[in-house]
Amino acid sequence: MAVIYILWLREVKKYLRSKPQVIASLGQPLMYLLVLGFGLGPIFQRAGQGNYLQFVAPGVIGMSILFSSIFSGVGLLWDRQFGFLKETLVAPVPRLQIMVGRTLGGATTALMQGTLILVICLIAGFRPYDLTALPLAFLFMVLIAIVFAALGTAIGSALKDMQGFQMVMNFLVMPIFFLSGALYPLTDLPMPLTIATHVDPLAYGIDGLRGAFSGESHFGALTDLAILGTVASCFLALGAWSFSRIQV
Repeated sequence: MAVIYILWLREVKKYLRSKPQVIASLGQPLMYLLVLGFGLGPIFQRAGQGNYLQFVAPGVIGMSILFSSIFSGVGLLWDRQFGFLKETLVAPVPRLQIMVGRTLGGATTALMQGTLILVICLIAGFRPYDLTALPLAFLFMVLIAIVFAALGTAIGSALKDMQGFQMVMNFLVMPIFFLSGALYPLTDLPMPLTIATHVDPLAYGIDGLRGAFSGESHFGALTDLAILGTVASCFLALGAWSFSRIQV
């Protein structure tokens, strides 16, 4: 447990020290929130769907957590390059504890990033319909962070160079985001798009956040929690297996 705590603390401290990186990582969520939230707001309202900012804010929060958590896997490549990973792996501790510590650290930093975006959303005019649902929303944020931090660890363990990681992320992260329903409702979609959104784990995280914040859920909170919990377990197992086979 001490190893898990040390690696978790290292990831959190690294995040807190990288202030320029934190500020830069807010740029894309802010663009989606402000440009789309206010730019498409009148069109969304004329379509009879209400306030688009209220709709898109949970999607932007989920997007921020997705990007931050899955890119935590990049840290494995940096640690491999500078030798820290080798020093960690030769320690007389199970690799599973190392993997769990890194994954929880990446999930925690992603959760902090998502909380920052939530605060910005509140400043911009987003209002949750029921403050008593905030713990449920926080639970969905935690599950999204764990799911994609574990996936990032699994991918980072399997790759050996930064170019390969960037290529995989570009072909993986953007489809996960755009198929999640973060920017559009999941109702009345064409059948191929409906199938794609149903196999996207982020879709259940965004739907859970939207349900907790606005009371409008497509799948239902219990379904969202069950699927996210199952996917989190699978990705943690995949990450543990991939990390156990890592070579330095």
